[in-house]
Amino acid sequence: MTFGRDQTVNEAKEQEWWRRSTVYQVYPKSFKDTTGSGQGDIRGLLEKLDYLQDLGIDIIWLQPVYVSPQNDNGYDVADYCEIDPQFGTMEDFDELAAEVRRRGMNLMLDIVVNHSSTEHKWFQEAKKSKDNPYRDYYIWRDPKPDGSAPNNWQSKFGGSAWQFDEGTGQYFLTLFDKTQADLNWENPQVREEVYNLMSFWANKGVCGFRMDVINLISKDQQFSDDDGSVPPGDGRKYYTDGPRVHEYLKEMNQRVFGPDTVTVGEMSSTSMEHCIRYSNPEEREFSMTFNFHHLKVDYPGGKKWELMPYDFEQLKALLSEWQTGMQQRGGWNALFLNNHDQPRALSRFADDGEYRVESAKMLATTLHGLQGTPYVFQGEEIGMPNPHWNHIGELRDIESLNMYKILQEQGKTPEEALDIIRERSRDNSRTPMQWDDSLQAGFTTGTPWIKVDERYREINVQNQLNDPDSVYSHYKKLIALRKEIDALTGGKYVRLDEGHPQVFAYARITDAETVVVVSNFSGSGAVFDFPEEFAAQHIGRGAAELLAGNTKSSPALEERIELTPYSSYMWIIRQTR
Repeated sequence: MTFGRDQTVNEAKEQEWWRRSTVYQVYPKSFKDTTGSGQGDIRGLLEKLDYLQDLGIDIIWLQPVYVSPQNDNGYDVADYCEIDPQFGTMEDFDELAAEVRRRGMNLMLDIVVNHSSTEHKWFQEAKKSKDNPYRDYYIWRDPKPDGSAPNNWQSKFGGSAWQFDEGTGQYFLTLFDKTQADLNWENPQVREEVYNLMSFWANKGVCGFRMDVINLISKDQQFSDDDGSVPPGDGRKYYTDGPRVHEYLKEMNQRVFGPDTVTVGEMSSTSMEHCIRYSNPEEREFSMTFNFHHLKVDYPGGKKWELMPYDFEQLKALLSEWQTGMQQRGGWNALFLNNHDQPRALSRFADDGEYRVESAKMLATTLHGLQGTPYVFQGEEIGMPNPHWNHIGELRDIESLNMYKILQEQGKTPEEALDIIRERSRDNSRTPMQWDDSLQAGFTTGTPWIKVDERYREINVQNQLNDPDSVYSHYKKLIALRKEIDALTGGKYVRLDEGHPQVFAYARITDAETVVVVSNFSGSGAVFDFPEEFAAQHIGRGAAELLAGNTKSSPALEERIELTPYSSYMWIIRQTR
């Protein structure tokens, strides 16, 4: 191995503005309530724009605020071009878009077009008769001869992926909740509708789109039973990265996206090969992609609803594999450990107790040194952990409530089922943002739609804004470094820690500078020795500056590093000529 510059990096790509940006994900229902309803709203986000500007955010990703029955927290859209009254008005949105631009930031919208709500007017028309003009907007199939579902595909939320419609005697496909009917992308009228609704929002000044489970839009039209030859045997092999998906996305790009549009595709159970195609600029599809392989390292045998300690070596290997593979072939990663569908990474991969502050900073340093565009999920920047769940009645997530029943049907006791839900529930990330130590954490003056974590008096924004040693201040520093350090955008990724049981270490290398990140993921001290070849080529060859650290000490970059629990450091070596 040669620890040198990656000659495959295309400098021209580095000029794309979003490559140096940081995205902040807003889950509006839990961000800030201005009406006392107990649910966040658009004006709550407006109220906190200065906070996000101070943090250094470039792009605000606003999750769905469309009209919706809220069976899946807004990802079941009933009207794509209207604001749900619980979030405010279109005038509120227009003001938000203008105020975001005025502060030099950009607004990214969530678009959900693999499926719509069954309350959408398209579906309400479609179910009236088999010859209704909207019938082909969705995926309908006749029952099997015995009256059962057309195939054995399973919903992501549990149970069959098919719902029977008594009125017309056919089943319709629902890969997610039973009220989320999959759209038929084979129908060019559906695609035209999608491009029109995206153009509607683009014309309102949004900078781009986050596309929900977008790699599921193309289904194998045979709709065959899954024979189980490819685990988990739930049908996904017939609709994940499907036969026409790249064709559809190129068409979308051509019809909707401009030269400055930033787009990210959420890719369910995808492959690197496809993500390279989705995000390589030459393919003209998306700017970047989310993949979730690294967030399944605590799934025993790939099973989400079983528990095991996470596999640290697998986590490092997957992150490194995607760094190297995407970089070498022109792809671009969306970097994240947290989002609205995942438990808090702080509780999952580190220590949310004694070493909470160190752990939160360590995870941030590790992530923000990688190649890609970092995403910060609300509350991550202040070190919010998973909340304490006392009983199942405190949860709201439809997936979690479904699985609580299913787990008991599979033989778990209620206590065992709740233990699993506590660890895995999407509600872990959906509790209200903790702004201050007042009642309900300053989120609402009413009763919050979901509980506020009891630790809010200790963990909140107000306590951290003016503290130079806070988690917030650490994130602010890392976000600023992304804009300043070229190696963080274009540097070759090289893993340095091969096999170390406690440490994740890597470098980002250009001709002019080398960034080194070393993180201890354990609650005990660790010693890390750099590979001899790397040390000979880089350490001592130029002045090493500590860019970021999460302890009181400021260690020099040496061939051997001693690390305290959950300590993490980022250095830069500027090459001398």
